[in-house]
Amino acid sequence: MAETVAALWLSLKGYRLLCRGAVTGRGSGAGEVDLIVRRGAVVAFVEVKSRPSLEQAAQALTPAQRRRIERGAAAFLARHPALAGCDLRFDLMLLVPGRLPRHLPDAWRVGD
Repeated sequence: MAETVAALWLSLKGYRLLCRGAVTGRGSGAGEVDLIVRRGAVVAFVEVKSRPSLEQAAQALTPAQRRRIERGAAAFLARHPALAGCDLRFDLMLLVPGRLPRHLPDAWRVGD
């Protein structure tokens, strides 16, 4: 449900959904990305977190999850070479009951 809300919110902001729930690999080399969206020359790999408060949602993204998303992004790009010239970033969507979604573009960089 949270991913659906996030995808709709991003579409209202002009993003086009490329993939939802992308899973790559198995075991420790596996990667996963909740949403992959594009607007113009920017491709964003988006992690969606839904919690009772913004603080809890923001803190729910762990370093291990960031690495998993980065692996998923690399695998997705390897299968879609046409996106190689795009600007890439990692975004975070925070969802809290009773509030509008909060989109945090460029929430982290590879290796943070």
